[in-house]
Amino acid sequence: MYRTRRMATLRRSLRLLRSFTYEQFRPAIFYSGLARDTRSLLDALSTDLTGRDVAGARVLDVGGGPGYFADAFAGSFYVGLEPSVSEMSAAGLTGYGAVRGDGTALPFADGSFDVVYSSNVAEHIPDWRAMGAEMLRVCRPGGLVVLSYTVWLGPFGGHETGLWEHYVGGEFARRRYVKKHGHQPKNAWGTSLFDVSAAAGLDWAREQHEAGEGEFVFAFPRYHPSWAWWLARVPLLREFAVSNLVLVLRRP
Repeated sequence: MYRTRRMATLRRSLRLLRSFTYEQFRPAIFYSGLARDTRSLLDALSTDLTGRDVAGARVLDVGGGPGYFADAFAGSFYVGLEPSVSEMSAAGLTGYGAVRGDGTALPFADGSFDVVYSSNVAEHIPDWRAMGAEMLRVCRPGGLVVLSYTVWLGPFGGHETGLWEHYVGGEFARRRYVKKHGHQPKNAWGTSLFDVSAAAGLDWAREQHEAGEGEFVFAFPRYHPSWAWWLARVPLLREFAVSNLVLVLRRP
């Protein structure tokens, strides 16, 4: 995984960490930067595993939101899927391939895409495993499925509700946010935010491997420099130290 490890530098980690502070009040800065990083990550993974980047590839973004990611995938056949009409139009962006649909029942034929990825979506839906199964279904044989999500017990598990409040409990974090800000958080516990552990994601990936649905290639912390990737291999520690886990599978 030479290319993928090479891009995972400390400088990149610090740049992404700084961008997180803009997510709520200047989302274009946050999501545009995250989109460029996602393109670089998928290019590196695809080059390492298939010998070519994603230029010209059919790419499905499950949970594509309002279209910030579309520009980053210029040169690819990019399709963003989003269930919410209001979310699709939130940024006022147009002119890119977008489909309204449910990630747990993707409206595409089997093997339709070369690369299927989901960035920070699994923790926002009740049945993320069904979404993962659908991602594998619509990926062509030999194609890549990349599922990246926020680990609940990591420092950003509570999203905007705080850095420590979710350790007390999701409902406690939600109530405290409402008391402090006077309105509900964007990501409300039990409705649009759920506790997905690192162990659960790894178990799911291994189950797909054993069932022959997807070859589990490897997992790593998305926002960590490569010299800290070992954290994902240590039970319990990874739940707290891995803020975002990337699962990489290849469709048989």
